[in-house]
Amino acid sequence: MLALNGVGAAAVIVKHANPCGAAIENAGGDLAAAYQRAFEADANSAFGGIVALSGRVDLALAEQIVANPLADVLVARGYDEDALGFLSERRRNMRSLSAEPPGELGLVLRQIDGGFLVQQADRLVAGRSQWRTVTKAVPTEDNWRDVELAWLVCARTLSNAIVLSNNGQIVGVGCGQQSRVDAAGLAARKAAGRAEGGAGASDAFFPFRDGLDAVADSGVSVVVQPGGAMRDDEMIAAADERNIAMVLTGERHFRH
Repeated sequence: MLALNGVGAAAVIVKHANPCGAAIENAGGDLAAAYQRAFEADANSAFGGIVALSGRVDLALAEQIVANPLADVLVARGYDEDALGFLSERRRNMRSLSAEPPGELGLVLRQIDGGFLVQQADRLVAGRSQWRTVTKAVPTEDNWRDVELAWLVCARTLSNAIVLSNNGQIVGVGCGQQSRVDAAGLAARKAAGRAEGGAGASDAFFPFRDGLDAVADSGVSVVVQPGGAMRDDEMIAAADERNIAMVLTGERHFRH
C-alpha cells in the first residue's frame, strides 16, 4: 500500500468529490502551513468545500480557517476546546467533525439498473520500490516526494485525471474530462506556472503523445503513469525528447 513517508502534516480540500488542493509538510512540519498551501492551490474552488486535516485544530489554526472563504465541512483528528468554541461561534454553517484518517476499503457496493455491483475497492498496492523509471532522465530525491503525492491524489480524482505537484503541494488538478489532453490542459491552467520542476501524474496510460506533451508543457520534470499502452515505447521516446523523467507504476486508477 502506497504511503508517503516522513510526512509531518497533511491537508486536503475536496470540492464536488474531487481534491482541488492538497499539501504535505515534512516530519516536524506545521499543520497550519499544510492547510494554507492546500487552500492556496486553488483558492477559488476551495469555497464551500470540505477541509480534511491530519492533526488537531488549535485556536490559531481555527482563526486561520475562519479568515479564509467558508468551508462547508471541516474534518480533523480533534479540536482544542477554545478552537471548537471559536468555530461554533464564527462558523455556525460549517460542520466540524472529528475523525481518524480513513482505513482501507474492502468491498464497495454500487447500484445499477436492476441490481447491484459488488467489487473490491480500488487500492494503491504498488509503491516506489515496485515502480520503474524508464527514461534517460531520472527523478531526484526531491522529485520523488512530488511523484508520490501527485500519484496518490490522482488516484482519488475523477477520471480522466491529471494532477500536478511541486514542493509538496498540489498545484493543478484536471479531472472528469473525456480527453486526457483536456485534463492536462486544465491542470496546467490551474497551476499557472507553479508546476515548473515538479511532477505530473496521469491516472491511466497515455494512448498518444499529445497528452504527454500537454503535461510536459506545464513545466514538470517528471511524469508518473501506469504504462501498459501499445505505444509505451513512443511515450518513453517522447519523454526523452522532452528531457523529462517517466515513472511507470504498473497499476491504473480510473475513478468513475
